[in-house]
Amino acid sequence: EAVNYLSQQNVLGVDTETEGKDFMRKRVIMFQIGTKDIQYVIDTRYNSIEPLIPILENPDIVKIFHNIKFDYKFLKSWWNVNIKNPYDTMLAEGVIHCGKRNVGYSLNALTQRYLGVELNKEVRNKFIGLDGKPFNTEQITYGAADVEHLISIYTQQMVTLKELDLLAVARLEMKASLAFGDIEYNGLEFNKDKWLQHAGNSELEVKEMEGELDKMIYALELNKFIKRSFQTDLFIPAEEIRKIDIKWSSPTQVLQVFKEYGLDIEKVNAFELSKFKNKALITKYLKYKEKQKVVSTYGRSFTKYIMKDGKIRTSFWQILNTGRVSSGSKEDRKPNMQNIPADNKFRNCFHARDGYTLVSVDYSGQELGIIASGSKDPVWMKAREEEADLHSICADMVFKEKWRQADADEKKKLRTMIKTINFGLAYGMSKFKLSDTLQISVDDAEALINKYFTVFPKIGGFLENLGNYGKYYGHIRTFKPYRRIRWFEEWHKGLSPRKDFKLLGAIERASKNTPIQGTGADMIKLAMVKIRDYINDNDYPAYMVTQVHDEIGVEVKDEHAEEWAQIQSQLMREAGAEIIPDFPMGVDHTISKEWCK
Repeated sequence: EAVNYLSQQNVLGVDTETEGKDFMRKRVIMFQIGTKDIQYVIDTRYNSIEPLIPILENPDIVKIFHNIKFDYKFLKSWWNVNIKNPYDTMLAEGVIHCGKRNVGYSLNALTQRYLGVELNKEVRNKFIGLDGKPFNTEQITYGAADVEHLISIYTQQMVTLKELDLLAVARLEMKASLAFGDIEYNGLEFNKDKWLQHAGNSELEVKEMEGELDKMIYALELNKFIKRSFQTDLFIPAEEIRKIDIKWSSPTQVLQVFKEYGLDIEKVNAFELSKFKNKALITKYLKYKEKQKVVSTYGRSFTKYIMKDGKIRTSFWQILNTGRVSSGSKEDRKPNMQNIPADNKFRNCFHARDGYTLVSVDYSGQELGIIASGSKDPVWMKAREEEADLHSICADMVFKEKWRQADADEKKKLRTMIKTINFGLAYGMSKFKLSDTLQISVDDAEALINKYFTVFPKIGGFLENLGNYGKYYGHIRTFKPYRRIRWFEEWHKGLSPRKDFKLLGAIERASKNTPIQGTGADMIKLAMVKIRDYINDNDYPAYMVTQVHDEIGVEVKDEHAEEWAQIQSQLMREAGAEIIPDFPMGVDHTISKEWCK
């Protein structure tokens, strides 16, 4: 009866109730599917949903979920379902409200917002620990109501998506969610022993750096922090006992040290301390903090993320302000795989499964290509098309005779300055940030930026137009065809923020940044969709396992590695061409048994 009815529908709501969050060990115990008029609630402890799989995989029927990645991984794990034509109310809400804070994307938040209905959390919690007991009427009606709610929310969201011209980007996000789901599902093999060896070495390096900082306290004669007396130890020579009374990992104690040192600061974060990089103690401490953070985040404790099959799995939130993604979840104990140190001694601890090879493909200079296409600057366009060294070409045009007469070391310095500006354009870099990065005065940084835009007026005009648009309209969009919106929430709270120059400055920088970063995000998500479709349509022996900014990693059978590198590279170039048709996006690939940079 269910199959006959559901197969004739155009739109269906779908939901599951599970024993927990781990799709590898916990079961789906209830499966709900239907329309606003009729909902079917299936006890999957005793009934298979196999007869419904053709409906879930029918590309002509819209399937509405809330947080589809969660349900998809369970359905894939237990019934090998490959959902087609999905709609996700949570992702749709993220697209509609991108840039706004404290919106709330849970199903309960959406039912209250759209339907004036508050879900009963007590009933939801009663699905845990049933141990085969039959569902009661309250649980069954709760499950059925979820389906009905999804369709009602979908109907209202579709109106808003059409009004805001966001249907295309919403559909992209929903297709991409299945690719992100595959990455979460597949995971990456992990060499625990190698990781622990590196963690131990890093701990020793931190200890050595603490010793070097201690020596600097002696040299600077900061006697307040040198112990006059100390506890001896029978097994440690007196000269080896630490006599410095500072816990270098404590910001509070370090702040007292730096105040005694003569610094007028209230915090010891990198931004505050960067102003004093010319002081040896500060430089050494900043390096220590970087290493110490690596140890605390990617040290021995990282092994807690290993799952029962020996793999590491992350989770993704797909829609940040710019449209880029974040990785990791403290609540679900998932690591941030987008922030693994680029050092190969960390990345090499992740490896392909037996008989497979890792192929990683990334866009080369993606952001620079987007800027070139958006500005239509002839120098940038020509340099990119000829695959020339853009930074050197720009340095030659900005510095002229100074560049041409410079020796190798001076040219390297000048090229770094221009490279910093080129990449900084994608982040709305200010004169203050450039000053801090290059360690030059703010006046010199401002003069360098002005000179740069004098040489490249089209780039300056392109960025200025973006900044003015955001300040005038209170939002900004990414490039066609997706035209994702980022809202500037403070702008819409009234007229007074428009007179707040600090706020307007922040909006201007974000307006320059978002179309570049967000268009890059649209591009990589489209590439993920293309790669996933190719793998599924051709039953290709490959699995998506990583996505880090503009890089996608795929595990592929050893004998197909070279072929797949070419296929994936072409698919990513095609994705680039759909968004930037006037500019060929370059890609680079690596083929290895271990994940590498």
